[in-house]
Amino acid sequence: MGACSAKDSSDLEDFMEEKRSRPGGIIAPLPTFKAYEAFAYSATNLRSPFDRPVEVRQMTQLQAIVAIKPDENRAKEFLEQFTLGSLQMVGTLARDKKSWTLIKDPEGGVHRVHAGNYLGRHHGKIVGMTGTSVAVVEIVSDGTSEGWVERPRAIKLVGK
Repeated sequence: MGACSAKDSSDLEDFMEEKRSRPGGIIAPLPTFKAYEAFAYSATNLRSPFDRPVEVRQMTQLQAIVAIKPDENRAKEFLEQFTLGSLQMVGTLARDKKSWTLIKDPEGGVHRVHAGNYLGRHHGKIVGMTGTSVAVVEIVSDGTSEGWVERPRAIKLVGK
């Protein structure tokens, strides 16, 4: 307004007077807000719904320990002196409707095996055979004094 003081500002004063003479508008009152109520989660100390109950978990572990155990009284087979990783499947044989898998030991010997034979240092038992692999289940310690777990392994056919 200081720059306009030398000039006539009557038109500006007339405009302002007209605006002031109008009735004022009604302003709506502020809405009332409910106070925020924080949610208190009370299930933090309870078991997760995705975990088995403790009693069931402990019973399962006890049953697993009792059920899985290597037979220390059976006679060891020749291929049990070698590690499973050092044994190689080199072929298969079939005769009179019986089939065998040929396993080569690290010393160069080739041995005939079938389902039920044992091999490897961890009580590995042959549970299945195909033309290209041998399925073995080993019984290894679970880290406790008397706990054992089964570990599936496979010996694949060596390609030449």
